[in-house]
Order: sequence, then C-alpha cells, then structure tokens
Amino acid sequence: MVLTAAVCAAVVVAGLVFDGWVARTPMPTTLAETATEVRDRNGQLLRAYPVGDGIWRMAITAGQVDSGYLAMLLRYEDKRFYDHSGVDLIALLRAAGQALLWRQVVSGGSTLTMQVARLLEDGSTGRWAGKLRQIRLALALERRLTKGQILELYLIHAPYGGNIEGVRAASYAWFGKEPSRLTPAQAALLVALPQAPEARRPDRAARHARAARDRVLRRMVDAGVLTAEDGATARHAGVPTEMRAFPQLAPHLADQVAAETPEQALIALTVEAGLQQRLSTLVAETAARQDARLSAAVVVADHQNGEILALVGSAGYRDDLRQGFVDMTRAARSPGSTLKPLIYGLAFDQGMAHPETMIHDGPIDIDGYEPQNFDGRFRGDVRVGQALQLSLNIPVVRLMQALGPARLMAALRRGGAQPQLPGGKAGLAVALGGVGLSLRDLVQVYAGLAAGGQGPRLRVRMDTTEERMPRLLSKVAAWQIADILRGLFPPPGAPAGVLAYKTGTSYGHRDTWAIGWDGRHVVGVWLGRADGTPVPGAFGAELAAPLLFEVFGRLGTGFAPLPPAPAATLRGSTADLPLPLQRFDSPGGYGSGPGGNSLQLAFPPDGAILILADDGQITLQIKGGAAPFLVLVNQRPVVMGARRRSIDVPAMEVGFSTLAVVDRNGMSDQVQIRITRPGG
Repeated sequence: MVLTAAVCAAVVVAGLVFDGWVARTPMPTTLAETATEVRDRNGQLLRAYPVGDGIWRMAITAGQVDSGYLAMLLRYEDKRFYDHSGVDLIALLRAAGQALLWRQVVSGGSTLTMQVARLLEDGSTGRWAGKLRQIRLALALERRLTKGQILELYLIHAPYGGNIEGVRAASYAWFGKEPSRLTPAQAALLVALPQAPEARRPDRAARHARAARDRVLRRMVDAGVLTAEDGATARHAGVPTEMRAFPQLAPHLADQVAAETPEQALIALTVEAGLQQRLSTLVAETAARQDARLSAAVVVADHQNGEILALVGSAGYRDDLRQGFVDMTRAARSPGSTLKPLIYGLAFDQGMAHPETMIHDGPIDIDGYEPQNFDGRFRGDVRVGQALQLSLNIPVVRLMQALGPARLMAALRRGGAQPQLPGGKAGLAVALGGVGLSLRDLVQVYAGLAAGGQGPRLRVRMDTTEERMPRLLSKVAAWQIADILRGLFPPPGAPAGVLAYKTGTSYGHRDTWAIGWDGRHVVGVWLGRADGTPVPGAFGAELAAPLLFEVFGRLGTGFAPLPPAPAATLRGSTADLPLPLQRFDSPGGYGSGPGGNSLQLAFPPDGAILILADDGQITLQIKGGAAPFLVLVNQRPVVMGARRRSIDVPAMEVGFSTLAVVDRNGMSDQVQIRITRPGG
C-alpha cells in the first residue's frame, strides 16, 4: 500500500511539474505579418505586396482552401490531428523504432502542431534537442489555440521554396490562382513541397517534385482519399516549370491606395478585374502599333454612382522605354480642346448663346491675342453647335472673353478638377488648353456633364460612400452639349450617334485626348509621351478617338442610350429664338455694355432659397444693362421685351432653377436658386 501511494504521489508530482513546464513555455508571436492586398469589387486579387525581406506570405483561412487539399494534408502529415494534444505518441514511438532499426531517420513523427512550432521559432527538426523544444511548444500551443487556429498557422507559414510561404502564396506562385479549387495533382504537390521545399522546387528540381507528388498521390489512393482512377490521372499531370508572377492588375492605382493607407492590410477597390485586364491588354496593343516611346492611359467610370471601374495608368508598368511606371492618369497635361464643351455649356446657362445662335468665325485681336483655328481657315457665320462640332477656336475664345476665364476656372474646381496654371492667372488661352489638367480631372468634370450637369465625385475604394458634386451646368445645358457632341462623326467602323464625345490635341502634338459618355459610363483616353516631348502627326481624332470607341466596345454592356431632352429645353431654328439669342456679339468683354454700364441680376442672389408665393411668381431686380430685357428660366424664355427693372416671373416651380437675364446688347447675368413651398 505504501509503495502504491508513493508511486501515485510521484505520478501526481511529475504531472504537476510537467504541467508547469508546459505552462512556462516561452511563446513566439502567432500574429504573422502577411501581404498587403488590393482586391477588386468582387474580391479578386489585383495586386499584393510582399512582407519584410521580400517574403510572399498571404493571409488565409481553412475555409478558403480546397477541401481536397486539406484532406490530403491531414491524412499525409497528421491523420490523428484532431485527436492528440500536440504530440502523437504513436507516431513518435514508430519514428523512434524505425530510427533504431534502420540507424537513420525514416519518418519524423512530427504532428502538424509540432511543425507549426518549428515554423514559428524557425528551428531545426533533426536533433532530439530541437524535437524536444518543438514538443514543449506544441503542447503549449494546443492549450492556447484551437485546432482551427493551429491549422491556419500552418497554412500561412509552411515553406514552398524560395521566398514563398503559405499555401495561398504557393498556389499563386506555382499555379497562378487561389487555392480554393485545386486539382488532385496540384493539391498533392502542395502537400509534398513543405517537407523539402528547396530540394523539391518544381522550377529547379522537377523530377524530385514529381516523385514527391506521386508518392503523396499513391498514399492517398491507399488511404481511400482518392480513387485509383483519380490518382492515375493526377500522376499523368505535369508539374510547373517556372514560378509565376503574382497578379499586378491596376498597379498604378494599387500603389497609390496602398501608400495612402499603409496600415490597412486589405483594400477593396471599385475596379472590376476582368475589365481592367481587357483594357490593359487593349492599351498595350494600341501603343505597340505606334511610336516606341508612346504611352497611353484610360479611365472608365460609372457616372451615375461615381465608381471607377477600370484605370490603366500606362501602356506597360514595366516598360522603361515608355516610362510605364509614370501614372499618366494623374499627370497634369494640356487638355487641348476638351474644355470647349464646358465653356459652351456655361454660355448656354448664362443666356449668352443657344446651340442655334449664330456666332462669327473670323479674325480677332484681343489686346494682342490673335487665336487661329487649327486649320488656319475662317468660316464666317456659323451656328454655335456647329462651331463646337468643328472644334473652332475663334468662336470659343469669343465666348470665353464674354464669360471671363475666372468663371471657367471656378467651374472646373466646382466639377472636382484641380487645374494648374503655369503663370498663376487664367487668361483667354485656357479655352484652348492653356491650363494643366490630369485625365482623372477631365473624367471627373465630364462625369458632371454626362450625369445631367451634376455628377458624383469619382471614387476608387469600396469603403467610401457616394457623394454628389455641386451642380456644374443646368440639366438643359448638359443635354444640349451631349446632343451636339453625339452628332460628331465617329471613327471609321464605329457606330454613330451612340456616344457624346470630344477630342483634343495639345500644342505641339504633345497630348491627344478623347473623352466620351453614353447613358451609363464616362471614359477618358490619353495618348502621348510620358516625358512630354511631341508625337509628330498625332491628333486626338485620329489616335485617341478610335481607342475611346474600342474601350466602350470592351465594357461588355453595349451602349446605354443617352437621355431625352429635359422638358424645359428650348428647341427650334435660329429664327425661332428670342432676338438676343439669335446672334452672339461680344461688345468688349463680359459684364460691360456701352459706357461700362454692367448688367447685374441684383435679386434674388445666387444660391438663394425662396418660398413660393400663392400666385406662383417671384420678382427679379435688375441693375445696369440696357432695356429691353429677356428673362430665361432654365434656358426657356419666360419674359421678353421687359423695360422695367423690377420683373415678375410667373409659373415658377418647386426645386432648383437657373435664372438668367439678357439685355439688348447681349450682356447677361445668371443665378441659381431653390424654391420651396411654405413650411417646406
């Protein structure tokens, strides 16, 4: 009895000592640094960035891995994984007996938990001292973590050759895909590699890799994990001969967002990976047919919600000759003629002009500034809509003089652009591209045009909310611009009347542009050299416009129809227009009539909120100018020939409205107001 009690006491003491020994185990960190990932709107990987020392290690959970691979892994490496407490005594005794019998290590006896312990401490496996340390840490890990957590640590840390760690990085490196769906041959190779990752690297030791994989497959057939037929088919599959590059879609955009939020490990973009890939290929193919130093960039956005669906920053991210590392969607360049639609739209809203208004295209000299049309010709009297379609320079400069360059700059900023002025002050040359704008700027502004004059702020991250920009143009003016631009002749072979688009070529043929929209998407295209040197003979209509239509063709959605004209749109021929709108004549610049008697819409002020009276009318107060006056509400004439400076405007409606007044000399002023009902 005494001996039995002593033995029991010794066992208890030994157990307590052992338990304390395990409890005091120094624990390595189990929070592994994993790659920063940039994914598309559907969760597909666009780009990943390696962790320290260039190691590719990617976050993964067991639920994201092919179930067949997990079944093979557990059966091959640790079939009693869910039954032991970190150490498989049966496997250890078998390994020890084999070592004594054969005088060499035949099997290691390590559990997956012990392998995780070794990986976390970066320790050795061969010596018994190292094995004992792994046993201790494995027991400690089993006390602190669940089986699922231990399995996921293995899936993240297991070595697969070179700088590849973890099954997800290995699946991308060797098969170019996520590990969620693996073939039996692929799964077996990923089971075999961690045992000798360098000796079995498929790109350097294909024969050893194949032999190890086939050994796993035979064991899986013997264990009933695979059928004999599946095993035989898998053994006939080849092994990878090279390590694949990791995905690098939208690299410029990925670099930008990753740099902006370095603490964020997972970034989801609004980009759609399939579209991004198609357009990257298209841009590269287009540039390859041109000058060896030519680059190109494309931005595609949904102008209804502001989501950027694709962004190609250059013709080749790794192309040194084209300076492909430069993101040409962000580079400030001269926009050429692409600002003309906005200038005409502002003139429409100011009551200065209408698409059917006649304007003179002839020589002008404005304080020594003598702009010329691109072809050096003059066309005399033309309709404003025709002047925009022909992209004439002189008519738009005349409108710019009347509007004032400051109004255009304010509109660009209101539309979300960040214009850069070389001299710090805007002059009339801004109408012809004398300002720095990026492709993203232009697409942002055109999104406002495309969305009826008030568009969303463009966004690239899924975690940002939709935001509407301030109104850029009235609905009527935006529609009129679209109606004019949809009448442009398309490139050869492209459909007509489906896009409203504008091309541009900067001074010296340095930049070519094409920006266009349909009822859903707005697309911007730029081609040129990243270093800003000229591209002889390059024109937006010949180089950029075909690419624009090809981009729309690869959206895969067809051309969404452009919207119909708003109800308030004034339509008809030149003769049907009110007299002040039939011809545009600039009497010396915006805001000054003869003798400097400027016209001002004194009341209501711009941005006012007015309560609608019972009779449905509001009263305008006019200062300066010369009677008679024309009053327009949302570009529709409502009062003509008024000679008093206090004018009642009938039949106003609740909501936002643009009021404009034009005097007999063609001077105008406008305000935007909001009308509400009493109590509203």
